[in-house]
Amino acid sequence: MSYLVLARKWRPRTFAEVVGQRPVVQTLQNALRLDRVAHALLFSGVRGVGKTTLARLMAKALNCRAEERARRPCNQCASCREFNAGSAVDLHEIDGASNRGIDEIRELRENIRFMPVAGKYKIVIIDEVHMLTDPAFNALLKTLEEPPAHVYFMLATTELHKIPVTILSRCQRYELTRVAFAELFDFFRRVAAAEKVAMPDSALEMITREADGSVRDGLSLLDQVFSFGGEQVSDDDVRQMLGLVDRRIFERLARALLAGDLARCLELFDQCYRAGIDLKRFAGDLLNYFRNLVICSATDQPERLLDLADQELGALRELAAAHGSETLLYTFNLLFKGIEEMQYATRPRLVLEMAMVRATRAGQIAPTADIIGRLDQLLAGLPAAGEEGNFRPEPEARAT
Repeated sequence: MSYLVLARKWRPRTFAEVVGQRPVVQTLQNALRLDRVAHALLFSGVRGVGKTTLARLMAKALNCRAEERARRPCNQCASCREFNAGSAVDLHEIDGASNRGIDEIRELRENIRFMPVAGKYKIVIIDEVHMLTDPAFNALLKTLEEPPAHVYFMLATTELHKIPVTILSRCQRYELTRVAFAELFDFFRRVAAAEKVAMPDSALEMITREADGSVRDGLSLLDQVFSFGGEQVSDDDVRQMLGLVDRRIFERLARALLAGDLARCLELFDQCYRAGIDLKRFAGDLLNYFRNLVICSATDQPERLLDLADQELGALRELAAAHGSETLLYTFNLLFKGIEEMQYATRPRLVLEMAMVRATRAGQIAPTADIIGRLDQLLAGLPAAGEEGNFRPEPEARAT
């Protein structure tokens, strides 16, 4: 038998196995339990967060033969086994990208007129529904608003704004969010343990960070890393396989920049450059690190805005507390301007190095509030702080 990738092997078979999306899952389960399932459901969100998975779970649950609705889908009855095996005759799953014309929708309308063969309902899943043409959407309107009693529609899309309002108004909408870092990390740790692969938490954190809230993206990365490292995966294996830079390099580089240590900055950057890092990726990660520092400086509860591991968040807070918010913001602006220029430069390395040179001077900038305060004191004829004994006002000019 051919190898089954992790993204398919670990696809949830029950609502309890869904990673994240608790409010949506609870609403769907209650709708099943109370027999209040809408005839058309629309799942939207970024890639890999569970849109198609939830649509399939709802399809399986609607035709599940378990007596207790709270247990649906049971994965034990004949209907659930057919769904799991991919042989359910009453499930019609359509790819909106390759079946986007009016002819395909007309054919679909004709097919759903007939009663289901094995189950109680016919389920139509249209993935990437935003790819349908305008005539196809118009042909679907009436059927979507008043479908036959034996038909349920499940729509999924990554681009909600491309769907006509007339379609949206006929569906019950569920907007799925990115999966939180902690939930994603715990899930990947369970996957690694089940696959009998030893991985340190630091390596799993790198995978979770790269997944960016997407379960499928993270599982695909894990697949690559498992193939590369075998039964024992180290941090270096993950960095080498995915072309990542050690996150600690950004902390060391940020400390050197804020301390005005230009020699250390250029040394660290040269080490990364010789290792073959992608300059644009490196610059973007450095800019994002300073963005996190600015957020830590601006709020007392940065964990609400930054979905990071506790150890990394603690290091950010400690570094941000040691420098003024104006210095952090000024450094961020200098790096941002340099990195923007780097995108179009013929020699991007030189542009990024000069941006670092300018950023090392940011620590010499006096806060604006201090300058205005000293200026107000001077204009008022009062001695500035620390200069009480040395201030002598100029004698008034005599009239000639």
